[in-house]
Amino acid sequence: MTTTLRRLAVLTMAGGIVAGLCASSALAAPATGSSGSSSDSTGKPGKRDGSVPPDGSDDWACHLTVAHPKPVVLVHGTWGNQNDWDILSPQLKADGYCVFSLNYGRDTASAMGAKPGIYATGDIGNSAHELAAFLDRVRAATGVDRLDIVAHSQGALAVRQYLRFLGGAPRVDRLVSIAGTNHGTTMGGLSNLLNDGSATGSADGLAARVVGVAAIQQLAGSEFVRTLNAGGDTDPGIDYTVIASHADKVSTPPEATFLTAGPGAHVDNLWVQDYCATDAFDHGTLPQSPTVDYLVRRALDPSYAGVACPAAS
Repeated sequence: MTTTLRRLAVLTMAGGIVAGLCASSALAAPATGSSGSSSDSTGKPGKRDGSVPPDGSDDWACHLTVAHPKPVVLVHGTWGNQNDWDILSPQLKADGYCVFSLNYGRDTASAMGAKPGIYATGDIGNSAHELAAFLDRVRAATGVDRLDIVAHSQGALAVRQYLRFLGGAPRVDRLVSIAGTNHGTTMGGLSNLLNDGSATGSADGLAARVVGVAAIQQLAGSEFVRTLNAGGDTDPGIDYTVIASHADKVSTPPEATFLTAGPGAHVDNLWVQDYCATDAFDHGTLPQSPTVDYLVRRALDPSYAGVACPAAS
């Protein structure tokens, strides 16, 4: 393939990633009410650019309870921000949890990363360091040694990077992964147009300037994914719940999110449609799915008695 054709192919791939994520509502604009003012998916007026934490989150004076003795940290995915948790965060707060969320991975070097309210475009290794600092702050504020994490898409990779390479495993009790790109995504075959997914080669670098380094690092077979998984999928002492959806057209194939338990770890791999056959929430909107929210709350507290499929009840 000539250099010109390869550049065209790579730009096509980058455009495909953008189109795929847009179609999945990862970049969906806030809903607009009859007054024309923006509102979040709960119908509440306000900005969703990550500048204000979701309701129920980041109460640094929150007191843990006997029923819920560990704080819960919410970690968004690529091109998202902490307002991706505008539905789940207040639900967890109402359940009695101390809830925390953050923005991470802001990198304006790419076309997507330069957009307002867009985070998680920078190098995932660097994002894991940001996450580590935030988790240390949460643990110090709440006085705990270990905490629970709920992560969406790239967020699961950032958390697993923290667990494996930044000494985080002894500090985390439970990880709930929602459509995490745990083994990379093929993006419907577009990943084959790259060199090695390192985001540093000429083709990879060209795509990264459009979609961000993190998007390239999440492609199947990338250097980042290979390195992360070289020692197995899990770390000892952690309870993993991994949630996948047949409606996910971004993290493909969707079953690639599932983890295999290694020594000292426990893994539950769950299909959303096994609990609600009609659930059609796509990759970007999975944190808003009532079924996903049910699975998250049950993973955090096995005694939780909610409704898995409201549409069927």
